[in-house]
Amino acid sequence: MTTDLLSSLDLAFWHLESAEHPMHLGALALFDLPEGSGPEEITTLLSARAAAIPRLRMKVRGVLLPVGGSAWVTDKDFDVRRHVRPLQAPLGDLATESVALAGELMERPLKRGIPPWEMYVITGPRQRSFAVLVKLHHALADGMRAVAIGAGIFDQVAEARRTTTVRRRNPVPPRSWLPGPGQVAGLARDRFEELGRALGIGASVMRATLDVRDAPALTAGPSGTRRLATATLGLPDVRRIRRATGGTSNDVLLAVVAGALRHWMLERGERLSTGSDPRALIPVSRRRPGSAARTGNRLSGYLLDLPLSEPSAACRLDRVRLGMDRNKAAGPARGPGAVALLADQLPPLAHRFGTPLVGNAARMLFDLLVTSVPLPGSSLSLGGSPLRALYPMAPLARGQSLAVALSTYGDKVHVGLVADGKAVPDADSIAEAVHVSLAELLALRLGPRDVGSIAFPYAHIG
Repeated sequence: MTTDLLSSLDLAFWHLESAEHPMHLGALALFDLPEGSGPEEITTLLSARAAAIPRLRMKVRGVLLPVGGSAWVTDKDFDVRRHVRPLQAPLGDLATESVALAGELMERPLKRGIPPWEMYVITGPRQRSFAVLVKLHHALADGMRAVAIGAGIFDQVAEARRTTTVRRRNPVPPRSWLPGPGQVAGLARDRFEELGRALGIGASVMRATLDVRDAPALTAGPSGTRRLATATLGLPDVRRIRRATGGTSNDVLLAVVAGALRHWMLERGERLSTGSDPRALIPVSRRRPGSAARTGNRLSGYLLDLPLSEPSAACRLDRVRLGMDRNKAAGPARGPGAVALLADQLPPLAHRFGTPLVGNAARMLFDLLVTSVPLPGSSLSLGGSPLRALYPMAPLARGQSLAVALSTYGDKVHVGLVADGKAVPDADSIAEAVHVSLAELLALRLGPRDVGSIAFPYAHIG
């Protein structure tokens, strides 16, 4: 039986979960269904391809050593029918109805004792399109690894795997688990360096929690409910702003999010003042190119104050760019945003008993998550059905009411908003404000008349 120990960060995500705070990532993919194809064929194909991905056949099991640890083990009783299910959407637009269904399905924690993932094939009454909702536990995958795992369902990746001949490597001779004399000094040196980094990050975290912010709209007690909203932006528009103002496309998207939250909060009658701007956690992958297949979460992060109190779109973008430049100069392994690295320094037993207690401290460090999920640059399809859109979904931290995820596919940027259903019943207003915020930034380059002629895609809600 194949086994693989959960890393310390994986354990943290595994033990953070509760009924009110499920810890799974998600994605809602929309496809066009060609003539001659049916949803039953898609469900069968999806089941076969998911079952062929080794990582999706593994579940979590406790181990004796290390104490408090767990391991991924191959599920001998794996049955893909427990994980891939067809669903019929009510009458109406499939894009809208699938978002509503996804909101209900994202509320439910993944079942433990079996591999922690689910996929749903959602079809509409006309059956000329369909959607696939994917749920992966955060202990199973971070953003890049989720993409690497999920890509196995697409035609292009599945065909490449089928035609590629896997060469067996020469067997590695066994070696003793006892380190040699020369290794002992190196191991000790590495541990001291890790301890020094951990102490530095810990001190930064403590200083960051002293900076009290007032963001009641982004604060929520546990309700166990979820509401989703999506928006679609034109990537050429984002790049046009970047070329005119400098910085990166990610800076522009962060400024778009800041502007959207500003408009939404003002609509709700929230007071915005300098010094109380909400703080976003921006996850940063520590994976190197070509290492996405490695197991375990490999994350760090940046903290960024989103300038909601700034009325000028140009100034908001400048402040976002300067803040991200400071973060990049320091690097993802320093500062309070690298709090995920602290989890790697804790023993498994500490995660088993301590993680559920310290999970409530996330609200002291940041107010919402804003993450970018990389997608392959080439066109993708499933059973000959072209992928039209893919909206990523991030888990909510304890005490928070909103998480924002963005992904770029083709010439579009897809925005997925996951909100606490009771705290943010108007998530659709945020999705609509995303388009308004982009228009404000476009006006810096094009002028109001040209911006007014742009037709923004509809923001789907659920």
